[in-house]
Amino acid sequence: MSEQELIQHAQRGMEQAYAPYSNFRVGAALLAKSGNIYLGCNIENSSYGATNCAERTAIFKAVSEGEREFEAIAIVCSNGTKAYPCGICLQVMSEFLPEGKVILEDENGIQTYKVSELLPSAFRLDISESC
Repeated sequence: MSEQELIQHAQRGMEQAYAPYSNFRVGAALLAKSGNIYLGCNIENSSYGATNCAERTAIFKAVSEGEREFEAIAIVCSNGTKAYPCGICLQVMSEFLPEGKVILEDENGIQTYKVSELLPSAFRLDISESC
């Protein structure tokens, strides 16, 4: 799948955003290694701490459906700028797609990063030792 196609899926995800407080709508499209695509949107809450970002919505949706391996995530927002993931989303991404691509688009085109570039010192736990 091309980066532009994944961006288009993210735009579809953005259509479902629930953002009555900020009016800042975000969409994400997560590409699993299986080829499945999971869409996410930001979901705001009047208690701002209960708000969920589009990236985590897509990842949690995929994980709840049994997916564990991912290739890329595209993220778009309603104001047309690059929608860089927040720290919490980057930490979640580091768990599920540490070398995956993060695809962002603005009026100047598409830019791609690795999760590890955006969060080079992610907290990592060797779960093989903790179980």
